[in-house]
Amino acid sequence: MNIIVTGGAGFIGSNFVHHVYRERPDWHITVLDALTYAGNSKNLEGLDPERVTFVHGDITEAELVDSLVKDHDAVIHYAAESHNDNSLSNPRPFLDTNLIGTFTILEAVRKHGKRLHHVSTDEVYGDLELDDPARFTEKTPYNPSSPYSATKAGSDHLVRAWTRSFGVQATISNCSNNYGPYQHVEKFIPRQITEVLEGRQPKLYGKGENVRDWIHTEDHSSAVLTILEKGKIGETYLIGADGEKDNKTVIEMILTAMGKDASDYEHVADRPGHDMRYAIDSTKLRNELGWQPAYTDFDAGLKATIQWYTDNTDWWQPQKAETEAKYAK
Repeated sequence: MNIIVTGGAGFIGSNFVHHVYRERPDWHITVLDALTYAGNSKNLEGLDPERVTFVHGDITEAELVDSLVKDHDAVIHYAAESHNDNSLSNPRPFLDTNLIGTFTILEAVRKHGKRLHHVSTDEVYGDLELDDPARFTEKTPYNPSSPYSATKAGSDHLVRAWTRSFGVQATISNCSNNYGPYQHVEKFIPRQITEVLEGRQPKLYGKGENVRDWIHTEDHSSAVLTILEKGKIGETYLIGADGEKDNKTVIEMILTAMGKDASDYEHVADRPGHDMRYAIDSTKLRNELGWQPAYTDFDAGLKATIQWYTDNTDWWQPQKAETEAKYAK
């Protein structure tokens, strides 16, 4: 296989590149990434340039995308603007990347008859009540609540429309919250870890009752690879590892694991429109394609993630000061 990974220098995308590099040694990977603030070429260090080619470019550049797609077998589309707070302060980049970028890729794979897997989020479904026993399934109606989730919902609909109307060979996955190495420090888990490492109290939105369904990024990568190879064209698969935890519990687990008092954090005003609970039912993926998560011990995965950030200060410190300054403003 000769594949393109859009957004392959970002957090989830780069972890997928490393996963494929290990698991499919006869594949060639082309990474297409615009290297916005959340992309980092250091995420691809150590990979053989004979097997991994990096292309610096934007997925909205139609000529570039077309020229790459025609010479590859498949596109795995991770590239996205993905941070809720940023979408509330400046929605425009989310429309450009998540909608126009996805449209550009769809037109290229349509023209050249190539396979597409579109990576999306569970946030397109909105949220669940804390006392609701239900979880998201592939039949859950879309109900996005932020510019970020609305544009990801729109990109999903574009993929489905191009599959139905033009016969594009596409699958879609919606995944719960990822954690692990290479995640930008604006995100919840690495932000708390790096605050503690720099000697500051981490901050928690509201009461911290909001529940997220955590999955290690390695499990997300293995699931996407499974869908790429075994998934049925036109189908959507939800990816989750039964990792529901509220934010208060997670921040207290981080503090405890780092030798701090579990209550040593600051409550701050909640985010507008903050979704209460996400929960994924991945039965379809497990039963139909035989996928199972490997990282089922959240505490162990969290401690390994803390160790990675402790050992890789040179990776995250350049982005840390800018991120905190933005939040302070």
